[in-house]
Amino acid sequence: MPEEQPEFTHVFELAKSGRAKCRGCGKNIAKDVLRFGESYENPYGDGAATLWFHPLCAAHKRPEPYLVALDYDDCPLDDATKTQHRQIAEFGIAHRRLPRLDGASLAPTARARCRSCKEMIPKESWRLSLVFFAEARFEPSGYIHAKCASEYFETADILDRACHFSELSDEEKKSLSEALQETQSS
Repeated sequence: MPEEQPEFTHVFELAKSGRAKCRGCGKNIAKDVLRFGESYENPYGDGAATLWFHPLCAAHKRPEPYLVALDYDDCPLDDATKTQHRQIAEFGIAHRRLPRLDGASLAPTARARCRSCKEMIPKESWRLSLVFFAEARFEPSGYIHAKCASEYFETADILDRACHFSELSDEEKKSLSEALQETQSS
């Protein structure tokens, strides 16, 4: 007997046109590529509306609804991918601030204040971007120092997530990794 799905069903489907953008990373979801749709009650009318994500982006940014969809009988992901995505989503739930992580960059100025320690983030130092999910959208909510990451996220295991939402060269990834490790040893 198939598992009963909620009224606003989250779905996995192939992208129909390639026009939708992933709400997690902001990149287009190419036509005929598997995507995840998070359905919610439309605040502007009757029925449901859907937010589209690449499946891995949804595991990172919207772990609760993604885990619900992984348990549907008709989930098209293979077992290895399901296991990997389940671990990512569960880790995001266990560390409640992790879904806020929206990437890493070098600070272009020294005008941003860290949301964790409240100190200014120096120019050309690594900062981590944060977003909050509210009213069916992600809203920018500031930055934290790389040195504050493990305390803020309550885990030091954030490099892969930060890199997933950033376009960094191998050299930049190495530099970010070193900045995150400095925190752990201080």
